[in-house]
Amino acid sequence: MPNFALSLTAARSHIGKRLYQHSLALKSTHTMSAPKKQRTDDYVLYYWPGLPGRGEYIRLALEYAGIPYQEKHQDIMGTLWSPATIGTPPHFAPPALQLPSGRVLSQTPNILNHIAPRCGLAGEWGNKLNTLTEDGRAALRALSDDELEKADEERSAINQLVLTALDWQTETHNIHHPLAISLYYEDQKAEALRAAKIFRDERIPRFFEHFQSVLASNPATEKDAKVYLVGKQTTTADLVLFHVITGVTFQFPKRVAKLKETGKFDNVFKLVERVKGEKGIKEYVASGRRLEFGLGIFRHYEELDGEE
Repeated sequence: MPNFALSLTAARSHIGKRLYQHSLALKSTHTMSAPKKQRTDDYVLYYWPGLPGRGEYIRLALEYAGIPYQEKHQDIMGTLWSPATIGTPPHFAPPALQLPSGRVLSQTPNILNHIAPRCGLAGEWGNKLNTLTEDGRAALRALSDDELEKADEERSAINQLVLTALDWQTETHNIHHPLAISLYYEDQKAEALRAAKIFRDERIPRFFEHFQSVLASNPATEKDAKVYLVGKQTTTADLVLFHVITGVTFQFPKRVAKLKETGKFDNVFKLVERVKGEKGIKEYVASGRRLEFGLGIFRHYEELDGEE
């Protein structure tokens, strides 16, 4: 690329970054003329009662950070579908999280990506993108161009792993409902049996292999235990993987036990144990408030499991 093109690209990057930081400065010094929703210190999670589901990933992040939150279980869909009640845009399905600003976000990975810096779960550099506190905004304004780029890339790398782990969750759920979620398991049992065999043979090992590779290749833990997906601190990716593997183990205990016996995925299983003992998570698990699996996303049917 000619030098002038490089200069133009660099200039655009610099200008864009400075405009972004300038907007943060304006946010802290000027009052908007448009009406604002009432600000509180509370997060409110909209999700179904009685099961962990997709809402559990949000709970884990807030519990890890020690951030208080409430839950609302009544008239979930009526609330989330109504712009007059919930604001715009309306939401397709829970989980949804009301932020201290009053705005509501939905879609699990979107919520996690948004709150990760505030929860200290976006990585060493990604945590510097915290715009939800005044100290965080001040630190963000002080970042250089290179530091801002590094922080943004780390946050995105973590979100990439979150999305992959959630793909694993979706595939696992679809085993017991391979045709349609509106049908009972018994109405699609034959198809589930066929899907489960392929899933046990091919997909469960493939996901374990991928995350084992991520852990083994993390340069930040070259001389340490390989139990962090990104950097050397817990991120949303670690929490999501912890919950997914716990769910897969519940649904396919024989298959997971057999894979564990091989010793090929020791780092992955060590990550699960590490997260279980993390401050915030340990207390949450011990409190009894962490809901057990049952007839939610992860379901155990004996006939779908096998050692292979």
